[in-house]
Amino acid sequence: KLLEYASKRKIFRASDIEHELGLSRMYISRLVKEGLLERVGYGLYSLAGTEFNENQSILEVAAKFPKSVLCLLTALRFHDLTTQNPFEVWIAIERDTWMPKMDTVRLRVFSFSPKVYDAGIETHIIDGVGVKVYSPAKTIADCFYYQRTVGLDVCIEALRDGWSSRKATMDELFHFAKIRNVKGTMLPYLNTLS
Repeated sequence: KLLEYASKRKIFRASDIEHELGLSRMYISRLVKEGLLERVGYGLYSLAGTEFNENQSILEVAAKFPKSVLCLLTALRFHDLTTQNPFEVWIAIERDTWMPKMDTVRLRVFSFSPKVYDAGIETHIIDGVGVKVYSPAKTIADCFYYQRTVGLDVCIEALRDGWSSRKATMDELFHFAKIRNVKGTMLPYLNTLS
C-alpha cells in the first residue's frame, strides 16, 4: 500500500502516510532499510532511484510546507516570466505563521497579510505533489510591491512578458494591483502596454 502511494507521488512526508493511509511511520524505516524507499530530506521520502529534475527543490518545499505559496522570483520562473534563476525558493506564508526552515533547500520567506496571502493562489500538480503558486498577475503585482527586493527591471520584464504571452489580462493586473496597493506605481507601465 505504501509503495503504491509512493509510486504516485514523487516525494512525500512521513506524516502523510499516517494521515492519508493510516499506516505507522515504522513501515517507512523498514522500506528504507530494504532499499525500496530513500530519504531525500528531513521527513521527506521517495521511491529508491527516483530521478529528480530542476523542480526537486519546489517539490520538497511543497511537500514539507503545504501551506506555503511560491512567490516573486520563484513564481515568475515557474510561469516563465523572467530570465532570472533564483538559487533560493521564494515562498509566502500567512503572517503570524510558523517560519519554515529546511536543511536541503535554501528558502527566502515572505509574510503576507491574510487578504494578500489568499489572493491569486493556483494549485498545480507536479509528479503527484500539489504545488501552490501565485497566478501570473498576482505575482507581477507582488513584484511591484517588492520592487526594491526584486529590481524594477525584473518587474517591467515580467509585466511585458505576462501581457505579451497573454498569461495576465489588464483586468487581472488592475485587480491585483489594487489588492497590493501598487496601482499608482503600476499605472504608467500598464498604460504603455495598452
